Amino acid sequence: MDVLVKGKTTVRHVARDDLDAIAGIDASAKGASRRAYFERRLAAAAREPEQHLQFAVTDPNAVVGYVFARVLEGEFGHGTPALAIEAIGVRQDAQGLGIGRHLLDVLADDARGLGIPEIRTQAAWNDHALLRWLDANRFDLAANHVVDCALPTASADVAIEEVEPSVHEIRYGDEDANRTPQLARDAILVSAMQRFELAQVVRIDRAITGAARAGYIERLLAEALYDSAIRVSLTARIDGVIAGFLTARVDPGDYGRIDPVAVLDTIGVHPDFTHRRVGHALLSQLFVNLAALRVERIETIVAPRDLGLLGFLYAAGFAPSRRLPFVRALA
Repeated sequence: MDVLVKGKTTVRHVARDDLDAIAGIDASAKGASRRAYFERRLAAAAREPEQHLQFAVTDPNAVVGYVFARVLEGEFGHGTPALAIEAIGVRQDAQGLGIGRHLLDVLADDARGLGIPEIRTQAAWNDHALLRWLDANRFDLAANHVVDCALPTASADVAIEEVEPSVHEIRYGDEDANRTPQLARDAILVSAMQRFELAQVVRIDRAITGAARAGYIERLLAEALYDSAIRVSLTARIDGVIAGFLTARVDPGDYGRIDPVAVLDTIGVHPDFTHRRVGHALLSQLFVNLAALRVERIETIVAPRDLGLLGFLYAAGFAPSRRLPFVRALA
């Protein structure tokens, strides 16, 4: 499956020594350096190699293309594992020679070997070159909704209307119509998730999803403890009992972005605590934490069936994103 680029090329796993070349290819395409992003992705792969697939195409002299992908296990309510392409690039003088397609084929082969049935990614609606490439490589527009929100300024207070929670997977509390308006996080104790809370968080997740996902939740918590500047994980307590939890990623660079964007990937409220404003408290505190990290926007993906969740997010200030979700099934 090798292609010719001024001589024979090979495909191999990305090495630490490839960082300068990869960052250089990306900077040439984006007009700005994202070296720190690629350095973080390499570090994440070193910590959890089973969660990352990173390949480079090299000619006899240098790296000419690369792809970075990670395994999605339960983010955004997905019940099916997927491989998310986070970054892909080809050196300018090697474009048009099939290197990107070659990288995608290698990625797809490895995904099939891992039992992963689909590849997912995103693109801005006006990135015409990338949209054409996705179309040519058998990606389809996914049914999911990508929504985002500019983070509030100043106090970052969240004014959330009363919305009935979704009956699927992700549950949010709603505000009692007779309650005196106040910030949910002032009425419910919200704090950073701690390792000793893992068992309770896993029980909540199982009560919501019906699935045992201890490994997935543990990996999110481990990443949060390792680098709190990348992962924000929160729990909400009522009368000393954990009633809900939330995790978000702050890793500017995914899907070609250069602006500071956080991604809300998991949030859950135990069914016994619905209608207690737990979801409001978690989201409100998350906005405060992200504002302190100088993050400008937050994004998430919602399944088309979760109309209650969409209503909640729209009431919190979210709106349809300018980014589109894509999926390629691996038959």
